[in-house]
Amino acid sequence: MSQENTSSIIVVGKLGAPYGIKGWLKVHSFTDDPQGIFDFSPWLIGQQGKWQTLEVVDWRRHNKGFIAKIAQVNDRDEAMAYTHAEISVDSAQLPELPQGEFYWRDLIGMSVVTDKGYNLGIVDDLMETGSNDVLVVKANSKDAFGQAERLIPFLTDSVIKAVNHDAREITVDWDPGF
Repeated sequence: MSQENTSSIIVVGKLGAPYGIKGWLKVHSFTDDPQGIFDFSPWLIGQQGKWQTLEVVDWRRHNKGFIAKIAQVNDRDEAMAYTHAEISVDSAQLPELPQGEFYWRDLIGMSVVTDKGYNLGIVDDLMETGSNDVLVVKANSKDAFGQAERLIPFLTDSVIKAVNHDAREITVDWDPGF
């Protein structure tokens, strides 16, 4: 994998401290189903500007998390070198989603337009609030309502009217003054 082509790389977790003396490491999973992180192989680890692939040869639950044994890591000292490294995968490894579903990362950079045609800006980020997810929309520099950023609840049907992947546009029922 070339270092320049990192746009398809997605962080799915993080390696923690070594566990024991045989090269096992604690694993912090960021995937919806925490053990789903082990469905991906190989893992990509970026360290000092270089990507390297790691193969998980064994894993198991431990307390509230997981531990994993990585190929070629056979003792605590070798495991220390990977402590706190982010675990990434190539987006090509992600499963295909059913029609009408999408990954959050697919929404970043999309235009957000009201159902009356006003351009609210570009999706800059997403937040989980517990009750619902929220689009963080960076407003256009000459926003007529003087907004720099808008927080729009991602509520399908009531607020989110359409997500058009091809046009890279989200249509919302939202007051531009908010």
